[in-house]
Amino acid sequence: MILFTYIFLIFLLLSTVIDFYLDQRQMRSIVIHRGSVPERFAAQIALASHQKAADYTLAKMKLGTWSGFYGLGLLLAWTLGGGLDVLDRWLSAWQLSGLNTGVLFVLAFAVISSVLELPFTLYSTFSVEQRFGFNKMTLGLLFSDMLKQAALMLVIGAPLIWVVLWLMASAGDVWWLWAWAFWTGFSVLMMWAYPTFIAPIFNKFSPMEDGELKTAIEGLLQRCGFESNGLFVMDGSKRSSHGNAYFTGFGKSKRIVFFDTLLKQLTTDETLAVLAHELGHFKCNHVKKRMILMFSMSLTGFALMGWLSQQMWFYKGLGVSVASNYMLLMLFMLAIPVFTFALSPLMSLYSRKHEFEADDYAKEHADAKDLISALVKMYDDNAATLTPDELYSAWHDSHPPAPVRVAHLELKD
Repeated sequence: MILFTYIFLIFLLLSTVIDFYLDQRQMRSIVIHRGSVPERFAAQIALASHQKAADYTLAKMKLGTWSGFYGLGLLLAWTLGGGLDVLDRWLSAWQLSGLNTGVLFVLAFAVISSVLELPFTLYSTFSVEQRFGFNKMTLGLLFSDMLKQAALMLVIGAPLIWVVLWLMASAGDVWWLWAWAFWTGFSVLMMWAYPTFIAPIFNKFSPMEDGELKTAIEGLLQRCGFESNGLFVMDGSKRSSHGNAYFTGFGKSKRIVFFDTLLKQLTTDETLAVLAHELGHFKCNHVKKRMILMFSMSLTGFALMGWLSQQMWFYKGLGVSVASNYMLLMLFMLAIPVFTFALSPLMSLYSRKHEFEADDYAKEHADAKDLISALVKMYDDNAATLTPDELYSAWHDSHPPAPVRVAHLELKD
């Protein structure tokens, strides 16, 4: 093995050990506090619900642990085990053009990976989610979704891969800059197109019916100076009883979407408070900031790929004998998470900062008590743990843990 192989294995071992250690801390914290509801939430959440949340979280984490080790095995099998090399030799024997071979290589990898991960998807959906009363998915709907995703991969993903590989082969030494520019433009296009053309393939989006709630929401939007392309209710209950609300789209295609399950949980005032929080993300320019961060990180990634494309040790160190543009893409996608895992707490901290800012905005345009009440209901209905481990939460959680977030909302300005 060459030096880079050892470096890769060291980072892989380090990330695995840290994740396992944090998982054990989280599970221990949940078990220790399972017997009683935290004092702040005791009046709103029953002990039985608290224990259900503990058991649900533990079940998901145990599955996640096994899934993580399985994924680790697959990563090693694809790279150092020679899996990518085998797939490459098999497709190269078809004697297609380099571009077509590259597109087929990426698509074949995606299909094989989906099949290999299917057992965990089925167990998560039809065992864990089913056992705790959240699953509404049928086996037929699951496979229908997979077929739709495969079709989108062919219609959208294949041309995208083809153009990127063409730029890598034809745009000279600065191909990575052109590829990044294309990727950025494509991402912006998808932000615009997703709510109108793609999301409706999987879910039904119905305009919100006229009534007290819609009138109240329109009043809030007017006070906040927010324009959208409509208020929609999504049939989230078709797949799960979990509830949520979100903004989607870009420019004039912006939509406000409520899960039908969420609207059944919350009062009008609570719904307005949740919406005010989501509006806070828009008004605080979080969407733009995250886009700038995402595009900056992708530029760094493409520039790094441009350099690695000339480094044969990168290919050989990851178990690949023949360098190619499509192999570079695949190896980079597989290896980069191993070397960037330490960025997780920084990204989580950045995200939690935005959540606090959005909560502060919500306090200005809605009653903080309504937002707290809504959050507690959502924690309860979604069986979210109220007793996470602080270190685990700091590393993994994009939202502040429940006690911290509620305490922040209760602060007097």
